[in-house]
Amino acid sequence: MSSGETKAAAAAWPRQWRLLETGASDGATNMAVDEAILIHHSRGEVPPTLRFYRWDPPTLSLGYFQNADREVDREACRRMGIGLVRRPTGGRAVLHDREVTYSVTIAQEFLPGSVLETYRLLSQGLVAGLRLLGVEVDLFNPDKTQRELRSKLSAACFDTPSGYEVAVAGKKLVGSAQVRQRGTILQHGSILLSVDEEKLFAVLAFPSEAVRQRVKAAFGVKATALDRVLPQAPGYDQVCRAVARGFATALGIDLIPSELTAGERLTARKLALEKYSYLNWHEQGRLEDISP
Repeated sequence: MSSGETKAAAAAWPRQWRLLETGASDGATNMAVDEAILIHHSRGEVPPTLRFYRWDPPTLSLGYFQNADREVDREACRRMGIGLVRRPTGGRAVLHDREVTYSVTIAQEFLPGSVLETYRLLSQGLVAGLRLLGVEVDLFNPDKTQRELRSKLSAACFDTPSGYEVAVAGKKLVGSAQVRQRGTILQHGSILLSVDEEKLFAVLAFPSEAVRQRVKAAFGVKATALDRVLPQAPGYDQVCRAVARGFATALGIDLIPSELTAGERLTARKLALEKYSYLNWHEQGRLEDISP
C-alpha cells in the first residue's frame, strides 16, 4: 500500500490509540487478553489498541482449524514443558518462545478493506519499526504458484508463505494471523528474536521421522529471525519500542501508554478459565456470551 493510501485509511480512525505492554503470561491468559480487548473495543469502551506481550512457559499455539491430534506431539510438549493453546485466529502452529508478540485491535468501521488489504496496511507499522532496528525488511507477497507449493506436510506457521509477509530477502520474519468478530479486527503475530528449529520440530507431528528431518532442513530457506539478520540481536524491550514508533509513524497515530481496564481484566480471567484453558474450545463454539 502506498503512503497516500495509508494516509487515506488513517484519516478514518481515531488519532489516539492505546499502547499496552502486558508482560509474560501463559497461553490461555494471552489469548484471553487479546479477545477481552476485542470485546471491550467492540463496545466502544476502549480505543484501538496495540499490545505487546510474551509467553511463560514457551507455548505452541494452534490455528483455529488445526487438528491437534494429527499435527502436535503432545508427549513431546509435556516432556519439554511447552504449553498448548488454540488461537481464535486461523493459520498454522507457532512456537512462542524467544519472540515479541504483538496484537492490533480495531473496529472494522475504521478499516473496512479485505483481510489482505488489512494485513498490508497494518504491516506498514511492522516494516517501519523493524527498519528502525536496521533490518532490511520488506513486504513479501508470494505469487499464486509459490503459495500453492507451500509445504502441506508441515504444521508450522513460519514454514508457510502467504500474502504480504514481513520478510527479509524472501524469508519470513513475522508471522501474523487475523480474525474478525463483533465488527472488530484482531490481528496478532510473532516477531522472532531467535528460533530453535530443534525444539519447534520436536513438538510437531509428522508422518515419519524422514519427513520431519526433510521439513526441518528446508525451514532455514523459508524463515529467519532477528539474531540471524543483525550483527547483534535486539532485546524484547528494544523491539517493542521500535515497532511502537513504526506504527505511530506509518499509521499517523499517537500511542498512549496505558493498562488493561478492570473490565478487560475480569473478562480475560473468565475467558482464560472457561475457554482458552481447553484445547478443544472451538468444538463448543466461540462462547462469545461468557464475558460479563
